[in-house]
Amino acid sequence: MISPALNRIRSRLKGAAVVELAILLPMLALIFVAAVDFGRVFYYSVAVNNCARSGALYGSVDTAHAADQAGIQSAAQAEAPDLASSLTVSSTNGTDSSGNPFVSVTVTYPFTTITNFPGIPSSATVERTAQMRVIPP
Repeated sequence: MISPALNRIRSRLKGAAVVELAILLPMLALIFVAAVDFGRVFYYSVAVNNCARSGALYGSVDTAHAADQAGIQSAAQAEAPDLASSLTVSSTNGTDSSGNPFVSVTVTYPFTTITNFPGIPSSATVERTAQMRVIPP
């Protein structure tokens, strides 16, 4: 048989555990949401990087493709069709210091967090640039 004193101690320990959970649960939820937002921004930065690379790859085929702004834009947006409506794609042509032609593609995406964290901006722009040498004729 369990003594009444032992039952009181057990009930106090259960009460302490409930109070600890009540104090820590909001912090744990905040850490979870922050981790989800970090994962989301990492996913979008990888997707935007892939879009820029695909656009630059399309433009590097020859000088006609390098000048095809619409083709570069559609190649970049085809890499991430779920983000295509929000992506901004711009490209420039140039010549490097060795005299080789290149195409540079910049892709931007407006990112917004799930919730507003104190001291952290709730929106940011994810921007990546890929530059590739245009294949000579």
